[in-house]
Amino acid sequence: MLAAEPGSHWYDGDETVPSCVGGPVWIPGPAGMLQGVTACPPDGREMHAIGIICHPHPLYGGTMHNKVVDTLSRAFNESGIGTLRFNFRGVESSDGEYAQGVGEVDDLRAVLDWAQKQRPGHALWLAGFSFGAYVALNVAREYPLKGLIIVAPPVNFFDFTALTPPECPWLLVQGEADEIVPSTEALTWAEAQNPAPQIVRMPEVGHFFHGRLNQLRDHLLGWVEGPGNT
Repeated sequence: MLAAEPGSHWYDGDETVPSCVGGPVWIPGPAGMLQGVTACPPDGREMHAIGIICHPHPLYGGTMHNKVVDTLSRAFNESGIGTLRFNFRGVESSDGEYAQGVGEVDDLRAVLDWAQKQRPGHALWLAGFSFGAYVALNVAREYPLKGLIIVAPPVNFFDFTALTPPECPWLLVQGEADEIVPSTEALTWAEAQNPAPQIVRMPEVGHFFHGRLNQLRDHLLGWVEGPGNT
């Protein structure tokens, strides 16, 4: 599998072509090629930043096509931020196999490094849902992020106490009726961080935000476009 041909994609690094053309892309990763897809701001709107989005747990059906991941992408796009979703190693057409979160952190580093090389000078955002939130937090201090968004971080499955909060502004969104991640544990962890994230609590909302994706999108848009992030 080959990377996108030059000129075929907005991540091709050709700064003489300002337009954003979304589509599939292949990214060299530490365990082989990683499958990704980009999306653009609507209506030909100028792209002023890029957002990388991490999907939920690979062993439980998590892919870059997850509905929460898609909602994150749409919210970024509507804010003028082009997005790159990708599959971790072993997911769908990405090479390799699940690596206990450690290899997936390396996958994310490879994606971030690649995206920065393709679009130097663009502001960089990072987001993750569930397992993807854990992976994103692992690298958040290593990159010059404009902002970080984590949704339903699985504090009951992974050791979040070993993670250092980012220096950039960050947002945590947590459903209070989450059936997988106890909301009290996630919120207690978040409130203890320094700096702490802005926290959005969504009452009567489960882990996958069924029936509440539009509300989630509105919260994301409100924060990304807020005065602290512009």
